[in-house]
Amino acid sequence: MAKSKAPTIQEIEKQLKQKRILPVYYLFGEDSYSIETTHKEIEKFLDPFISSDFDKETYYGENQTFANIIGLALTFPFGSEKKLITLKQSEKVKDKKELINYLKSPSDFSVIVFLHEGSISNPESEPYKTLATEGYLFEAKELKGNSLIEWLISTADKYGKTISYDNAQLLMDISGENRNSLEAQLEKIILYIGESKEITIESIRGLSTSLKQYTIFDLQNAIAKKNKNNALKVAYNLLKNGTEPIQIIAMLNKYFTGLARLTELTATNTNEYQIARILGTHPYYLQGYHNARKLYSNKQLAEVFSALLKADISLKTTSIDDYTLITLLIAEIIPD
Repeated sequence: MAKSKAPTIQEIEKQLKQKRILPVYYLFGEDSYSIETTHKEIEKFLDPFISSDFDKETYYGENQTFANIIGLALTFPFGSEKKLITLKQSEKVKDKKELINYLKSPSDFSVIVFLHEGSISNPESEPYKTLATEGYLFEAKELKGNSLIEWLISTADKYGKTISYDNAQLLMDISGENRNSLEAQLEKIILYIGESKEITIESIRGLSTSLKQYTIFDLQNAIAKKNKNNALKVAYNLLKNGTEPIQIIAMLNKYFTGLARLTELTATNTNEYQIARILGTHPYYLQGYHNARKLYSNKQLAEVFSALLKADISLKTTSIDDYTLITLLIAEIIPD
């Protein structure tokens, strides 16, 4: 697959802040959250220029042609200064060559937003090459790791709240890396803390308690103490509330990898905060790591990693149901 040279979708936000609107936007990429939110920002920017509902229309590529969309764009608005045309599922439209001529001389009263689900297999093919040349092609890349944590901090700031780097990472570990889920969780926490300005570890944990929902850290804590009954109870609650088995496996793998490294890190580094950072956990949970390491020998850790690998393979190659998979995993991690 050829690598896209398109600017990131975040460039559009910068342009809108400069009061700059383009006649065409072609948004594509793996980050559906960015595509959705950017589309809303474009709509919000154009709202003052659109006085008729007839000048804001949405179509779907499955039953559309570029020729028809272009025809609509060339039709004058119904009394508005601008008209906004959105074409979702743009990747499904067949007559792609019809778009090229329009891109070179677009209407000055229409804005077309093309929403393309997923990546583009060949960015050098048309109409993508011309879209890129004219500056209308934007890629929505999924945020990972530090970039996602920085986004969380920035989003909290937009709500008038502050959250530390460690607490943002904790929230990401609990909720996963899906930004829709993260924002939903963040909104719940903001409602929960009310007038308080800071999102603390206590507020993150307090929300889960008030909703009677467990977190992945409750599961780690139960497993760390080798409490099988409690571990199963927490795991079933996680599954019931939408946590995917792959996330449980991934977080447990991260946790036990941390346990395996703990002895070496403790011997070479006396800074507990730094150790927590290296392990990718919150300092609040570090004492639990120390307690768990006393219960899990090197031989037992090797058996745990074998169980995690087995569960991961089963998840990807069999039709085993989620509850059975996680039950078997916990039974192997904490044998009778």
